[in-house]
Amino acid sequence: MSTETIIVDPVTRLEGHLKIEVEVEGNTVTAARSSGTLFRGFEKILIGRDPRDATHITQRICGVCPVSHGMASTLCLEDAFSVTPPPNGRIMRNLVLGANFLMSHILHFYHLAALDFVKAADYPLTAKSPWEPCYDGDYRFSSTETETLVGHYVQALQMRMKAHEMAAIFAGKLPHVPNFVPGGITEAPTGDDVSLFRTYLDELRLFIADTYVQDVIKVALKYPEYFAIGVGCGNLLAYGVFDLDAAGSTKLLPRGRFDGALGLVKAEDITEYVKYSWYTADSGPLNPAVGVTEPDPKKHGAYSWLKSPRYQDTVYEVGPLARMYVAYLSGVEGVVSSIDGVLDFFGADASALFSVLGRHAARALECQFIADSMDGWLDQIVPGGDVYAYSEIPRSSIGVGLTEAPRGALGHWMDIDRSKIARYQVITPTNWNASPKDDLEQPGPIEQALQGQGDGEGLVISDPEQPIEVLRVIHSFDPCLACSVHLITPGNDVRKFTVGGSV
Repeated sequence: MSTETIIVDPVTRLEGHLKIEVEVEGNTVTAARSSGTLFRGFEKILIGRDPRDATHITQRICGVCPVSHGMASTLCLEDAFSVTPPPNGRIMRNLVLGANFLMSHILHFYHLAALDFVKAADYPLTAKSPWEPCYDGDYRFSSTETETLVGHYVQALQMRMKAHEMAAIFAGKLPHVPNFVPGGITEAPTGDDVSLFRTYLDELRLFIADTYVQDVIKVALKYPEYFAIGVGCGNLLAYGVFDLDAAGSTKLLPRGRFDGALGLVKAEDITEYVKYSWYTADSGPLNPAVGVTEPDPKKHGAYSWLKSPRYQDTVYEVGPLARMYVAYLSGVEGVVSSIDGVLDFFGADASALFSVLGRHAARALECQFIADSMDGWLDQIVPGGDVYAYSEIPRSSIGVGLTEAPRGALGHWMDIDRSKIARYQVITPTNWNASPKDDLEQPGPIEQALQGQGDGEGLVISDPEQPIEVLRVIHSFDPCLACSVHLITPGNDVRKFTVGGSV
């Protein structure tokens, strides 16, 4: 049987630059390669700077989830500075981060993923449709249903804006937050701030419960087979997020991992491999605490600017599914009931969550759970109370900041020497999910979701000329190839991309 190669380059409707290459035999994917075509240079940019600069500079890694980088960096600095924020500072940072989660999840479903299932191009808002070109495929919604969903797409644009405006009440501005600092936040809350924030939150909670969650259910009812498509590696990892106490020992969504059983997560058990990444051999395999990021764009055999993070040499998926499943297994009230409710509704067991639709369902349920939790956090704010604890910059120290971005586990590692940054390493969620093969020849999570595991069958593509099934699997992970420095070799042309019908 002949082998055909399908290349989608770039994959659109995601942040950053991702190339996916799949080999197909008889319309079934037998091999996949996930390539990050963007060099991230922030680790090198930060060396020699004031440690406090890291919170502001690392937020520029991503315009979609800068708050998560601000949080990870701030936690990293607090670890190095040995300082803990007062309750107001912790809660207000949680609320800003929560608002960013709501914005990102709404963005992902309506503006990045839903168009894999809804042919909105049939309903142009202007003389020229904003949704063209698009793949042809098995679109199953009626014209009336499609028109309703297009209306929700437009409404979601307003909800995203409102989530940004809500966050800015405590953050100062969005998308890049200026007032996260080691020791807390620099915004003093007022009663009016709390009241205005709650007004925005009430509107968002209504949209999430009555529109977003219901639209995800509609997609699942039309495409039930996607509860068994795009399984991936089957292992899940979460750092945990939203500290509920000063020590961060209790979190709204807990830290943990699943590889057949619930387990612990320790930062020292993470290794980044670079065999198939455009980095020097000295850049791996290393734990990020001693990590090195030295580019080698001509490295033989490499095919991605992403390193390959592994936990105890095992491939793990990160993201809303990981967070919610770890919380589910940990018995977190609210998460257990919501997931059981979805499984009962569809007559499915927990294995159905490891799928394209499982990821979408987990993201929507998480969005609702976080929004509902934020309402209670507002009650804990003390107007006029302390928001910040001062600390000196240490002459020498190390720090680790582990948190979650909307797309999954996010970690920052830093060494301070002579009160300056001597080393800085970042592992983003998409480093985990879109990673290339590692030194042990293990494909990354997205690669496994496309090609199957071991002897498992890969993704079936109905029309190799219109591989919409590939997009459905990829978008379920919500990849975010962090915006950063483009690597251009002097004297050479900038790389040209052929988009085709991948919009």
